[in-house]
Amino acid sequence: MNKGSNGRDLTETLRREFERYAPGERLPASRTLVERHGVGPVTLSRAMARLVAEGLVVTRPGAGSFRAGEPVRRPVRDTSWQEVALDAVPEAGGVPRGPDDSGFLATLAPAPAGVVPLNGGYPHASLRPDRELAAAAARAARRPGVWGSPPLEGVAELRDWFAREIDGTSLDASHVLVTAGGQSALSTALRALARPGAPVLVESPTYPGLLAIARSLGMRPVPVPVDRDGVRVELLVEAFAATGARVLVCQPLFHNPTGAVLAPERRAGVLRAAREAGAFVVEDDYARRLAHTDAPPLPPPLIADDRHGTVVHVHSLTKASSPGLRVGALAARGPVLRRLRAVQVVESLFVPRVLQETALELVGSPAWGRHLRALAEGLTRRRTAVAAALLERAPAVEQVFRPGGYQVWARLPDGTDEDAVAEAAQRAGVKAASGRPFFPGEPPAPYLRLAYAGTSGPEEAAEGAVRLAAALDAARDPA
Repeated sequence: MNKGSNGRDLTETLRREFERYAPGERLPASRTLVERHGVGPVTLSRAMARLVAEGLVVTRPGAGSFRAGEPVRRPVRDTSWQEVALDAVPEAGGVPRGPDDSGFLATLAPAPAGVVPLNGGYPHASLRPDRELAAAAARAARRPGVWGSPPLEGVAELRDWFAREIDGTSLDASHVLVTAGGQSALSTALRALARPGAPVLVESPTYPGLLAIARSLGMRPVPVPVDRDGVRVELLVEAFAATGARVLVCQPLFHNPTGAVLAPERRAGVLRAAREAGAFVVEDDYARRLAHTDAPPLPPPLIADDRHGTVVHVHSLTKASSPGLRVGALAARGPVLRRLRAVQVVESLFVPRVLQETALELVGSPAWGRHLRALAEGLTRRRTAVAAALLERAPAVEQVFRPGGYQVWARLPDGTDEDAVAEAAQRAGVKAASGRPFFPGEPPAPYLRLAYAGTSGPEEAAEGAVRLAAALDAARDPA
């Protein structure tokens, strides 16, 4: 057998071979192809499946595989009427009618080949437990009833696990709703807690995906500034009073993008300000499993300090595991949990049981703890490499980084055009995220967010910082 062959090579070989057949002509039998190309049956099956998906091959049970006929080309119709239909309803309260994913996609778009990815928020394959996930999925798929409908709130054992992880002293499974990751949880929370046109208080800067959700729902994000100790409570009180908002969304731990941790003396102030305003606090605890090896003991989530049902807590496994494991949770006390469940059921019914069972298999295995330790070490080494390279090559850049999360928040010198720097950086071979999309209002200064989790290791992370420094020099001296 040809051990050097892989599915991708075989697919290309078969594509060239089958294109010589006439439409409708029968293709060689699988046994013939296995012997001809020196591959295993599984490799052949996967290659044939790709060609079926492409429309080059059709299979007929009991008859074999055949070269597909030429597809019928339908004439392109005039779709210009959609421009009118999509924008026929005016904006409400100055909020755009349609979703704007531009700032969000800037952090999701993959870097081209040869470009160092300092823009994304998901871990590199070397930091993911892909093998452990595959094993967990295989075990989960064999569980009885796994392909059936789960309870609407989520599988009880997984809800119980989330409750213990979030705050084992005051929460149990009855306080938890399983969601399709953190992004879905944020969307569900905002739909449940605010109406179109309503103000929603957000940290400034903040996660662009949150701003995209709020605006797509017709809500008005109102900025509350963040400093090195988290959201500023005195300005939060003023914002509640000035807007009448009934929702604050915040990230108290390793805030994205600044990395700030809400100071102990501010925690009670945030909860008090929300209670006095009759408002909810949506706590996005996305980074609890992204603490670095040199991080001090982590503070408990805000919901652990809440005894009035003020906090709706967002929890997710995705960032610490894989983009494909879109499993998260909402935790809350009181009638709001029923509202959250109703919104999720109307939008998406439930999270597939097989995915929930896979998550349970993963977090219940010894491999989960080992993975988290390896993730912490990998993030720490990448952060250290980026910080050192910037300090050496771009001392004018003011770095803000913390022992948790996956990014460095870099303040550029006054007067720098951050968009021009981001464009020059990509030309220099590194993709970074401009700071502008992170601000719900006017940015007070130019910034870049450098997300090192997506790099292959500290060497690539440092190389990205070196290339960025060169781009900064070029932007300052275009001649």
